[in-house]
Amino acid sequence: MNDLYLIVEIAGQRAALPAAFVESVVEIEEIAPVPCAPSHVFGLFALRSRVLTVIDTIAALGGDRSAPGEKQAVIVHVDGHLYGLLVDDVDDVVAIEGVPTQPRALLAAGWARYSKGVFEHDGDPLLLIDVAAMIAGPLELAA
Repeated sequence: MNDLYLIVEIAGQRAALPAAFVESVVEIEEIAPVPCAPSHVFGLFALRSRVLTVIDTIAALGGDRSAPGEKQAVIVHVDGHLYGLLVDDVDDVVAIEGVPTQPRALLAAGWARYSKGVFEHDGDPLLLIDVAAMIAGPLELAA
């Protein structure tokens, strides 16, 4: 079975997002902070007259909060809501055959939470991202 995936880079790691969740890729700059929001919620952004929550993927992985400024975001839809996932880079949409396998190496805690397995693509491993888990954030917040 061939499924489509958007290849992105997050915190230096190449990863795959299921294309079925992806609406678009945009450059965003004006992100309004949300007081008292969890650390992985970067803020709110208006896109085509819709307000969406922007997720700081690096903070969700346990890293430092991203600096303000222009960012690249993958707009995804989950449970009828739109979210922007901040990414370092967007590569391409590719068809990948097969199902993800368990990682051969131990993943860092953040990646372990958000990974649904690993694909082999062009000789490189790609982590398959659980989009809903990334939006929910770290386990202590999801509980």
